[in-house]
Amino acid sequence: MFKPIVWMACLAPLAFLVYDGFTDNLTANPIEKITNTTGIWTLRLIVATLAITPLRRLTGINQLINYRRVVGLFAFFYGFLHFTIFFFLDHQFDFGAMWTDVLKRPYIAAGFTAFVLMIPLAITSTTGWIRRMGGKNWNLLHRLIYITALAAVLHYFWKVKLDATYPVYYGIGVAVLLGFRAWRYFAKRAASEV
Repeated sequence: MFKPIVWMACLAPLAFLVYDGFTDNLTANPIEKITNTTGIWTLRLIVATLAITPLRRLTGINQLINYRRVVGLFAFFYGFLHFTIFFFLDHQFDFGAMWTDVLKRPYIAAGFTAFVLMIPLAITSTTGWIRRMGGKNWNLLHRLIYITALAAVLHYFWKVKLDATYPVYYGIGVAVLLGFRAWRYFAKRAASEV
């Protein structure tokens, strides 16, 4: 029922970027503006994806789980745009220059790691893949989202040179969401041992 609203909300950042492009409002450095916008929306949607399960458990609104896949795929979509801009516009298709940048700059290595880890998550997000892999293996693979989120926060934190306020906020958000999962895991284990 709410999927069209979720789709529109997830496409809104791209729509605003396109609008800014057509109205010549992409600042003096349009590549940097597009790169930063797609990067921050990748991180926001990763955090939103992580937040869905705790919100479902805390509110009892089980329908929230129906939106996790869509939000996660939009996180990958913005991550793909972010990486594409970095690779094609910043490095002009030069694999060697890109790889040198990945090895030389920790913030790029963290971002590249986050993006690469999102690829198997996006590929295996379909019902067919869940069936093929079996629920347990699929769940195990999709725990890569935790490492992805940490790598994305590190990427943002290391990239910012002066004011790390926002990266710290995202880091706290990710820590709380992962802490909630750890607490649930250990609570379940303790209950099963009783």
